[in-house]
Amino acid sequence: MKQFALFFPLLALVVISLAGTATVEAATGLNPPVKLVWHYYKVTNTCDDAESYIRHQVEKFYRNDSSIAPKLLRLLYSDCMVNGCDASVLLQGPNSERTAPQNRGLGGFVIIDKIKKVLESRCPGVVSCADILNLATRDAVHMAGAPSYPVLTGRRDGGVLNADAVDLPSPSISAEESLAYFKSKGLDVLDMTTLLGAHSMGKTHCSHIVNRLYNFKNTGKPDPTMNTTLVSELRNRCPPRTKKGQTDPLVYLNPDSGSSNRFSNSYYSRVLSHNAVLGVDQQLIYNDDSMEITQEFDASFEDFRKSFALSMSRMGSINVLTGKAGEIRRDCRVTNANYGA
Repeated sequence: MKQFALFFPLLALVVISLAGTATVEAATGLNPPVKLVWHYYKVTNTCDDAESYIRHQVEKFYRNDSSIAPKLLRLLYSDCMVNGCDASVLLQGPNSERTAPQNRGLGGFVIIDKIKKVLESRCPGVVSCADILNLATRDAVHMAGAPSYPVLTGRRDGGVLNADAVDLPSPSISAEESLAYFKSKGLDVLDMTTLLGAHSMGKTHCSHIVNRLYNFKNTGKPDPTMNTTLVSELRNRCPPRTKKGQTDPLVYLNPDSGSSNRFSNSYYSRVLSHNAVLGVDQQLIYNDDSMEITQEFDASFEDFRKSFALSMSRMGSINVLTGKAGEIRRDCRVTNANYGA
């Protein structure tokens, strides 16, 4: 029985036991230097109740629509994994980051805009959109069943990033390609396997899986790694091609969770039984380390929850702007230079 331990400031010791002989090397905390602060707005006496204001708004939204949890998760991932957690994905514009093909279907913008308006009425020009996105995501996924992990704050907002700068990978890449991408962002195999577990809830477009259903790698056949029953079920919802004017249908990433949008470890059970919807998720069993971790998270929801807390904190610290870098936007949709224009 091998063990590896994870350490993170403000988090209790996390110990995950991996059955088998493999030893998984994983980070034990945030990548240095750690620029963010616990309860930044309270410590600096600039907006003592900022986190409470955010939590209250998220709770109001969640009561009406639990899908805000997967929507905010994807929005945060799309922000942090492209140029860092600087809220650039929230900016509007004809060629802005959010218009990139990889970001089609992004949601959650209305929630962030509403929270920002509330905070601007109470603490004008103080709380960054980047911190709002990180805190709101934490609160939403906690309501869905995830741990209420600590979010360090003090981020500042970045400038405009063009759509062609978005390097989010295809959901059909191999395990090795996926790991290489995560490593390029300073994350590791434990982070990758954990963060992909966010696919325990939410939806994806049929266009992301149609190749797995009908013509995997130009074979004219479905992906042989996908359970045949799942192939049949998804084919009923996803035609081989959409007709002109027809919308691209949506399917649940985890049919076990479905419309409940509950955060759970059932995603890992589906991966192990060849019932993953996305190709990148099914690939987790084709890397020794991610396979070991997948088996452990399938066996222990609590281990998944603890690892999720660490990996979300690590992702939320990628290339953050602090101090005098960037700005505190007055409106999350536009830079201050264009505010009121």
